Amino acid sequence: MPTLTVKNIPGDLYTQLKQSAEINRRSLNSEIIICIERAIRSSKINPETTLARARKLREKTISHPIKDNEFAQAKIAGRL
Repeated sequence: MPTLTVKNIPGDLYTQLKQSAEINRRSLNSEIIICIERAIRSSKINPETTLARARKLREKTISHPIKDNEFAQAKIAGRL
């Protein structure tokens, strides 16, 4: 397999990569490979597929309406 050396990585980026690797229980090398794969191999968004998924979700939740103030409270609670 080819080897790649990356120089001059900003300290804060290195720290984030290292933390992410620990959280995901991967080596730093594996975490970097995953990040590169996600960036390079990211799939294009198909608007029709996204709309279809949104419509299905809407159908499932239509009988459970939520009021604006309830939504705002849920957002605030999630940020604490």
